[in-house]
Order: sequence, then C-alpha cells, then structure tokens
Amino acid sequence: MIELESDISVSRPDHSRGVCLSIADLHVALYSDDPSMKLEVEGATNLFVVEDAKPDATVRAGWAELDDQEAGEPLFDSGALWRLYREGSGYLWRFQTPYFGRIPYKTARFNHDFTRGEVLLHRPYFETERAVYPLEYPLDELLLLNLLAGGKGVELHSSGIRDEAGEGSLFVGQSGAGKTTIARLWERREGVEILSDDRVVVRKVDGQFYMYGTPWHGEARYSSPLRTPLRRLFFLRQGVRNELEELKRAEAAARLFACSFPTYHDTDALCYTLELFDQLTKEIACRELSFTPDEGAVDFIRRQAI
Repeated sequence: MIELESDISVSRPDHSRGVCLSIADLHVALYSDDPSMKLEVEGATNLFVVEDAKPDATVRAGWAELDDQEAGEPLFDSGALWRLYREGSGYLWRFQTPYFGRIPYKTARFNHDFTRGEVLLHRPYFETERAVYPLEYPLDELLLLNLLAGGKGVELHSSGIRDEAGEGSLFVGQSGAGKTTIARLWERREGVEILSDDRVVVRKVDGQFYMYGTPWHGEARYSSPLRTPLRRLFFLRQGVRNELEELKRAEAAARLFACSFPTYHDTDALCYTLELFDQLTKEIACRELSFTPDEGAVDFIRRQAI
C-alpha cells in the first residue's frame, strides 16, 4: 500500500506527491518518485479524491524521453488518441495527437490485471515546472474500464438518479437519447441527487446491484461520487408523449451491451460483461421510456415505474 500524506483531501488538496482516487468503490493510488514532477487532479475528478485507501491499482508517474518506435502486439486502435498493445504478459497504451506527430505524449504500461502500472510523459511536450495529471482523460477511464472488466462491474452510457427514498433509476442511451435532459428535469425535485448525466458504473456487490457516479459527465456537468441501489432501468427515447414499453430480456441485454464500454481485447472480460447483463435483466425490470422534455415526464415515471 502507498502511504499518502495526511493533508491530501478534497477540502485541502495537495496532490503534488501522491493522490488516491475512489471511483465506484475502486481505489487508484497515483504517485511520482520524481521530485520535479508535481501532480494535480483535474475538474470533477477532485470529487473522487480520498485521503487514503487500500488501492486496487497503484500507478507510478514520471518524465521520459519517448520515441516513435512501436513495441508489442497491436490489440486495439481507438482511431483517435490512443492505441493498446500487448507487451509480454502486460499491456501498453500509447497516446498520440497529430499536433505533436509520431512521438507519443504519454505511454502507460500495466500488468496483466491492471493492478500496477507506470505512466511516462514525454518531457519535451510539457512545461515541467507546472503540475500535471498523468491519468488525464481518457487514461483514467480506460484504467477503470479494465479494472471493472476483471469481474467487478461495467460502465454504461447513462444518466443516474438517486431519489428522495435513496433508490436509483438508471436512464440508458447513446448520445442524443435524452440523458442530460432527463437529469435536468429530476434536478428540480427536492432530495434528488444526480450521479451523472453521461456515464454510470453498475456493480453487483453482496447480491445487490448498485449504481455509481463517475467523473466523466456530460454537457450539464453532473458528477457525484455517491452510490445507490439500482431499482429501475429505462432505455431512453424522446417522444411526443410519456409511455413505457416492456422489453424482452434478450433485447434489453443487447441494448445494454450497445451502450457499454467493452474491452474487446479480452475474451474473458467480454464473457463476464455478458453474464452480468444476463443477471441484471433477470433481477431489474428493463423498459423503454418514451418521454416529453418537461416536468410531466418525472411525474409519469413516479406514478408508473414502480
């Protein structure tokens, strides 16, 4: 376990030496041995800083002089910033941007189960006197996705609501389905907490499904570190009236997979994700919600989605 300074907290953030994050009850300890590297946490991620915890993943960060030589077996190309390679028994991410050219601005190596890793930042691309966040998006999310895929849960394109009774409703959908719209409608109700308007983690813990907020919010910037029991699940569709349609389990599972973030390089992880969706659709009613973007939608859900 990494020992962190006692003054590292959300209220008095001093992340220059090390920081521990807790997202969906999974803990990531980030530190640097290099005294010239000052660490910081960005944006909504500050809400997920904890003083100390036994880490599920430990990540060391440092400066390096990287090159354009690719190594390892190519596994996945995002088509944008990153590529994933198999390197021995572990994994390597290379993060590149056309702005800089072929030399990556960052690499990240992890062991086979993503519990230990090293992030190297290409020194010439950075103002090294300034603080940096080595897990800068998308790496923080990629790490969490791979930790979840090891039998711990799944992240979904969704908006998550905790109502006054402390129960959770999950609204699943791709971009444009209305996740942010439905979150804004619920926000106006007293006692309601918005966990996220774009990405929510679902885990089964001690036989109970829970939903967790994440730092990776949508345009409304709703983000909460809370968790709540998952009671209801809806697939969103904006419509001309408020109505619910029951879905067959197979269709619901397929739509969940389409709105998830699968780790395609890992067959075992894919099997686990499909198993989890099978359990989820067995235990939680999954319905399609067609809704109008007004207060009546919330009242409709309260009356009929019990």
